[in-house]
Amino acid sequence: MVDQVGKERFLDALTHLGGSAGNVRLRETLQWEEEAYAAVKNALVESGAILTGRGRGGSVLLASGGTVEVQERQASAPKPTKAKAAKANGNTGGDLGFEADLFKAADKLRGNLEPSEYKHVALGLIFLKYISEAFEAQHARLEAEDYADPEDPEEYLAANVFWVPPEARWAHLQANAKRPEITFVDVTTGREKKGDIGGLIDNAMEAIEQANIKVLKDVLPKNYSRPQLDKTMLGELIDLFSNVDMRGDHGQARDRLGRAYEYFISQFAGAEGRRGGEFYTPRSVVQTIVEMLEPTQGRVYDPCCGSGGMFVQSERFIESHQGRRSDIAIYGQERNHTTWRLCRMNLAVRGIDADIRWNNEGSFLRDEFAQTKFDFIMANPPFNISDWWQPQLESDARWTHGTPPQGNANFAWLQHIIHHLAPRGTAGVVLANGSMSSQQSGEGEIRKALIEADHVDCMVALPGQLFYSTQIPACLWFLARDKSANGLRDRRGEILFIDARKLGHLVDRTRREFSGEDIALIADTYHCWRGKPDAVVAAGLEPYADEPGFCRSATLDEVRGNGHVLTPGRYVGAADVADDGVSFEERFGALRAKLAEQFDAGLALEKLIKAKFAGVGSNA
Repeated sequence: MVDQVGKERFLDALTHLGGSAGNVRLRETLQWEEEAYAAVKNALVESGAILTGRGRGGSVLLASGGTVEVQERQASAPKPTKAKAAKANGNTGGDLGFEADLFKAADKLRGNLEPSEYKHVALGLIFLKYISEAFEAQHARLEAEDYADPEDPEEYLAANVFWVPPEARWAHLQANAKRPEITFVDVTTGREKKGDIGGLIDNAMEAIEQANIKVLKDVLPKNYSRPQLDKTMLGELIDLFSNVDMRGDHGQARDRLGRAYEYFISQFAGAEGRRGGEFYTPRSVVQTIVEMLEPTQGRVYDPCCGSGGMFVQSERFIESHQGRRSDIAIYGQERNHTTWRLCRMNLAVRGIDADIRWNNEGSFLRDEFAQTKFDFIMANPPFNISDWWQPQLESDARWTHGTPPQGNANFAWLQHIIHHLAPRGTAGVVLANGSMSSQQSGEGEIRKALIEADHVDCMVALPGQLFYSTQIPACLWFLARDKSANGLRDRRGEILFIDARKLGHLVDRTRREFSGEDIALIADTYHCWRGKPDAVVAAGLEPYADEPGFCRSATLDEVRGNGHVLTPGRYVGAADVADDGVSFEERFGALRAKLAEQFDAGLALEKLIKAKFAGVGSNA
């Protein structure tokens, strides 16, 4: 017997996923076993609340509230032709797990505080909670060992766990969360002082930084004691995080807190709108890049890394494919110091070791990894930035394909990235659509040079409304230093074009995202195109074939014939129209009859108008 609570939870999850979802994705979102999921789904189908649809693994959609839109979207999207595609791992940001409930509760406590300010309050406490959770778990393990000392910091360093001094432990903060005045020892001065819960949190942050100075120096926020911050709200936020079991069924605090941290970042990005896009790339876009590049071994780099989403997804990709984290080394650079701190905390919560550097100048003026080459580069640079140029960049070694225009950095980013690619390196870059066709200020000549050097591997046109920061249409550039080998098919003289503008679904009125099936379709198409035929078949995929309206493999000669414009729509053509069984003669006859009716109606309307005007003239 299926209970009503289960039905409501199923419908709520489906609603938040846009009204339509694949069975695999929805079941993972709900975190249900197959048997329980099937029972609730069948009950809802029988009651008429949901409908079943097509798709790999099957799909379901709401029987009301946006069904028409969902059905139209499904009908217009290209049908998957790559059987047994390797599914995109994880969800794409529309999940309804504990992190969503936690954010809703935390957001209620925000009051009049702006999201941009509250973001650092909440994320700092989540990080502090993680630090303490991981510490306590290791503390318990050490207590159970005969010769271990649970209060020896070296014991934690050996286990890759942050040492947390007694004054910074979560239990200490929780015990004092509601007290109006607290006496504690200032870790900076060593003197006793009085303060409130804000001062106690700042002291805890300072204590943790001092105890883990090599990793956390200048990373943690320490402004909780400022008068503008409501201390009652802080106490309630600590209670909220204290009452939620973030460890999961197997004590995996790292994963659950990492998910919470990442989810909070995405929600704050949405709340901040344009400003939020400066530190967050939508998860489904990141996942698409990662699934296409498949970073399993080597150096991974992001020259404008934001809050570190590219790195988190890379680690997740490795784990989902039974790889080892130690097989990749992560490098990043970020110009905004506040965002750099968010990134460092995001990676620390995930237990990801990375070399993330900050400076005021940014990657163009002060390249922190000037002499380093990378196997995989993933980036979402700010679109069309115009204030990037400095005179000292005029003869920079990176501009091998032409000096970028001073009023737009798009082709500066592309050349910076190509400059850093290893001999067999590949890259995925998000840029504004204008980069594919612009001819102004020499951009067309630089694009031509990139194409003729055979660095462009694949172009993907994205649907609108994917980004928090802008409504400017965007695309993905996939670059390769050398397209001849690296265990793949020799693709020299070819470029793959994918038009993904019809994919994706609305998660709210203003934002769209890719589903796991969408990501798999795009990634599989790329993998089938670039892979050796025998490897493609061995992976359970179908051999690559052009699909009108969705994908096409074009030669350099064809691209030259299009003036070196890289817009996928120019190459993929229109999708095949399904044959409805009506002959041309019958269809033409019906159209001609309809046109005759409209001509007759037009003549009758013309006579009526003339008669009205005649009446007006006679009465004058």
